[in-house]
Amino acid sequence: MAVKDDPVNVLGGPLEPCSTAPLTGFFRDGHCNTCAEDHGSHTVCAEMTAEFLAYSKYVGNDLSTPRPEFGFAGLKPGDRWCLCAGRFLQAHDEGCAPRVRLEATHYRALDIVSLDILQEMAAA
Repeated sequence: MAVKDDPVNVLGGPLEPCSTAPLTGFFRDGHCNTCAEDHGSHTVCAEMTAEFLAYSKYVGNDLSTPRPEFGFAGLKPGDRWCLCAGRFLQAHDEGCAPRVRLEATHYRALDIVSLDILQEMAAA
């Protein structure tokens, strides 16, 4: 059984929920919790945009197409999702990163993405 890292956000406070509809997170608990087994570091709580969803599909991770066999309805603009920190940084470098919720982004995202970038992309 995977042991979750402390549920602390990038601002040092308690990790807030990212989304329960759709249900997100490495543990599918609605939070961007992580652990040693989460090799993708699904730690950035992001609000999906059409531009980011198209980019993600283009680079090989189709998040918008429903996959009922996995209980996945597909994401649409406005949905929140726990993104892999590396994919978020890649999208940022390409100019199409989505907005993030800092209070719901796990502090382990800082292993990959600087706080300055996360703050720059913070949702209003």
